[in-house]
Formats: sequence, structure tokens, C-alpha cells
Amino acid sequence: MSSLGGNLAHFSKGALNGDRSNLIPFSSRLRGGRALAQDVWSIYNAANLPADCINLGQGYMNFPPPKWVTDAADEALRSLLPNHYSHPKGRIRLRNAIKNFYEKSFNRVLDVETEILVTSGANQGQYSVFTAFLEQGDEVIMFEPFFDQYLPSVTFNGGTPVYVPLHPQTDAVTPNNSNWTIDFDELRRAITPKAKMLIINTPHNPVGKVFTREELEKIAALAEEFNLLVMADEVYDCLVFDGKEHVRFATLPGMWDRTVTVLSAGKAFAATGWRVGWLIGPPSIIFPTLAACTRIVFCSNSPLQEAAAAGLEQAAERGFFENQLKEYQERRNILLNAFDRLGMKYSHPEGSYFVLLDISRVNFPEDYPFPEPVQGRGRDFKACWFIALEIGVSSIPVSEFYCEEHCTIGENFARFAFCKDVETLRQAGERLQRLAEYLV
Repeated sequence: MSSLGGNLAHFSKGALNGDRSNLIPFSSRLRGGRALAQDVWSIYNAANLPADCINLGQGYMNFPPPKWVTDAADEALRSLLPNHYSHPKGRIRLRNAIKNFYEKSFNRVLDVETEILVTSGANQGQYSVFTAFLEQGDEVIMFEPFFDQYLPSVTFNGGTPVYVPLHPQTDAVTPNNSNWTIDFDELRRAITPKAKMLIINTPHNPVGKVFTREELEKIAALAEEFNLLVMADEVYDCLVFDGKEHVRFATLPGMWDRTVTVLSAGKAFAATGWRVGWLIGPPSIIFPTLAACTRIVFCSNSPLQEAAAAGLEQAAERGFFENQLKEYQERRNILLNAFDRLGMKYSHPEGSYFVLLDISRVNFPEDYPFPEPVQGRGRDFKACWFIALEIGVSSIPVSEFYCEEHCTIGENFARFAFCKDVETLRQAGERLQRLAEYLV
């Protein structure tokens, strides 16, 4: 075949007929994991909603990180070395700060060279773990509702998600998170010989559930029995309310050797755009993950690693996390009080900065002019759109965080974020009182 003929062989018929819009086929892996679908974040993006709509949908703060942390970022930017590459493991100052901050809660001495890995946000750390450990067809157990980034991260790396729903007890007058339960027989049945990993998110997004020690011990027994790698997503570990116990999964008997714990500077210091996170685990997990991470990003943001290090170094003496927790409890209570005044059910958040509101009583007109992306989706998509446009407060439909088989479980709920300043939450609470007109 001539060179010209070889080149033409790569063109689709459409290209030869003048259509050059899709000359090169994209990877089939994008077809899985909902990667090409219009996601819930773009549908409920501020650009698609009224300009005065209060955004309680997306989990980013509308207040800055503490000044002493941003001052450390400024100082790093004015210095020489923090403006250049860091070691792929992370800057040694940050790794030492992580070691000193977390050793007590992990009940062990941490090795900064082999047991700590700084990543470009918690998401990229998780992705690197999947890259390092998943073979084509390996199954990953995920509790529903799940953080939506898990799904494409698993499928892009050849994994197959296996869904185990948490079960809400909706018959209680005011359900709280302890009513979102695990059916352990169902969990056991979900574990097949192809199972490789299990993801635990505690405190949980979006439920706000803090898994109990008893629940985690039962999960640990199954992980040991079936030899599963456990990803403990604990990015909300600093936001546990009402005296609840946050149990680090890696501290349970026998679990250190099979657990990688995922943590986040963005959640800790109200700096979600910094994209600095870290993994803590045994060398057998951290070393291959480092190999993957190095080829994905090489290293993470150097000056903001310095700022995160300063945050961890000074947090205790400033009483930062204790004060921050009190502030979040105030924010949470403002939103819950608004729901109480409406007489609406919700899941009382034990941790994180999300609350699930039961929207099954919201009655919207069937002929309401919903946009095309909302058409054909669950009832919660329509309820959230209606609330955003008519009440002026946005939220996120929870069925987005389920597989198709189980999505009806989530259709009764909308996720509201209370990582906003007090005045914004008060304004949202007042607006939400107008929902009373639409309740049945």
C-alpha cells in the first residue's frame, strides 16, 4: 500500500466525505464510568441557574483558608526552592508534618520515606492506587451512595465496580445516620473470586455517616477472609460531630498491612483548589503507588505543599481543628434548623459537611419546564431543579451517586452542603421556608 493509501486508511468514511469532526476515535475506556455523560455538576452549575441562586449543591467553601496558612503559601512563592520540582514522594517538610500530626491517631511510628506519599489532591492519590493495583476485570466493592469520582477512576484502570447500597430507614420520624445500615449478608454475597479492593468512605459523602467500630470490624473480617486491599477514604476525618468516634480503619487488628488511608489538605484547611492530599499506608502499598503517581503527575504543587505543612505544624498550638469543628457545627445546625421548621425529614450528619434532605414530599408540577438534561432522570433531578429555580437554593440529586439498578434509593434525597459562611446559610434557610407551599 502506498504511503498516501496508508494514511487514508485511518480516515473514517465521514472524513472522506468531508466531515472532519471526529477524525480520530477516542479510547473505549471513556464509554465506561459515565465519563462522557453530562454529569450532575455541569447540569447544576451556577451558569445554568439564576444568578441569585444560593449554591448549597457543590462542596466547596465560600470562605478562605486561614490567613496563617495562606501566608505560608505566599512565603513559599517568594522563596527559591518551593518554586521548582519536589520529590515525587512529596516535600520532606510536608512528609515530616504528616508524620508528626498523624502518628498518634494511627497508633504507630510512620516512616516518611516508605509510608507517606503526597499527591495532587486526594483524587489523584486514589487514582494512582487503582493504577498500581488493578488488573483488567478486577472487582472493586463500593458502598452506595458513592463519591462519583470513584467510578471512572476504577473503570479507567480496568476495574469493575460492584455496588453494595447502604440502606436508609425512612420510616423514622427524624432519621439519623445510624439508620443508613449495611446488610452484611449482601456485602458478603458481593465479594467474588474476582474481588481485589473495597472502598470505605468515613465520614461519608454524601450521607454524613460515621461508620461505627462494630461495622468496621465486620468489614475488616471480610477483608481478611477474602484478601482485599482496602482504600479508607477519610478526607473528612477532621469533621466528626456530637462526640462520635472516628475509627481509622488502618488501626483495626491486621488492617495496617492491607489499607491505604486517603487524606486531604483541601478539606482540612478550606483549600479545595490547592489539590494537595496524601496517602498513608505500608510500604507494600505506597511503593507501587509511588511508581504510578510518578508517571501520572511526577510531583505535586511545591509551594502549596509548604503551606499545607505549615498548617499541620501549627494546627495544634492554634487549636485550629477544634475551633473549625465548632464553626462547622454552627453551620450544620443553621441548616438543620431550617429543615426542622419545615417539618421535613433529613439524615442528621455525624460527619463531613453534607446533609441529605428527604424530598419525597416536594410536589412540583408535572408540566414544569425542565431542561433536557433533567428529563428522563430520577425524580430527585427534577425536585432539585425545581427548588433551585423556584426557591433559589441549589442542591444535588443523590441518585447520581448510585448505579442504575439501585438509583431509586437515592431519588428521595437531595444533598445540601453547609461548607458556607453563616450568613449565606441563614439566607438559604429563610428561602427554603417557601418550600412549605409545595409540600404534600
